[in-house]
Amino acid sequence: MPQSVDQPKRPLIVRTFEPWGAMWLRVFSLIGGVSYLIRDVTRWVARSLFTRRVRFGRTALVTQLVRTGVRAVGIVTLVCGCVGFILALQMEPPLADFGQSDKIANIIGVAILRELGPLISAIVLAGFAGASIAAELGTMVVGEEIEALEAHALNPIRFLVVPRVLATIIALVLLTVVGDITAVILGGVMTVNFLGVPYQQYLSNTLNQLVLSDFLSGLIKAGVFGLILSTIACYNGLNVTGGAAGVGRATTNTVVQSIVTIILADFVFTTLFFSLGWT
Repeated sequence: MPQSVDQPKRPLIVRTFEPWGAMWLRVFSLIGGVSYLIRDVTRWVARSLFTRRVRFGRTALVTQLVRTGVRAVGIVTLVCGCVGFILALQMEPPLADFGQSDKIANIIGVAILRELGPLISAIVLAGFAGASIAAELGTMVVGEEIEALEAHALNPIRFLVVPRVLATIIALVLLTVVGDITAVILGGVMTVNFLGVPYQQYLSNTLNQLVLSDFLSGLIKAGVFGLILSTIACYNGLNVTGGAAGVGRATTNTVVQSIVTIILADFVFTTLFFSLGWT
């Protein structure tokens, strides 16, 4: 019977930094894969706009808009409305110490339109639509439906990814508008009815504080967050391996990676807008 040869023990420094290297390898693989996916989506969208031979699937886009946008209105409205209530209650004690309770309107308007509206809507949509997209595409990969499309000379990016990416971007921008309005209105309900600030003062402070750049910066963030969320979900879904367990991993990875990337992107955009004087 042949004797087993003991494998040489790896140095401690290798065993220490190997997990970090594997983590950064996964990070760069995700960045590269998502970047190529965005390039392909942009190419197909451009071809559909400027080439008549390549028609855009409007029916698929509308279907995905209903799935990712219309069905998420309720949960986004609920979460953003609660945030409006919470901001009003949390801001009242410190502002009341300085006799500035009416400034709650200013804080709610700026915080919601610039930051919390697009950020909360994106995080909610990451769990609502991002996981669904990854699971759906992953199931298609496991069931060899993607291979069937390619066998019929149908590009999966064009027929599966493009409608989902565009629908998520459009839906998130519109959901951000709905979330902004809901949070400001319900924050006003709390401030006026329970904190004693006159309605006219709340309204005038909100309108005097907010400018167009506050609203536009939030919508720009929402569009980019939608692009990040949808492309990460499609990337993970199309790269599923390992059957049903792989679909579960892709769904979990999509939610985690989307939320982390969205928060990092929010930090970058906030810094950029601050340097441009949009804050």
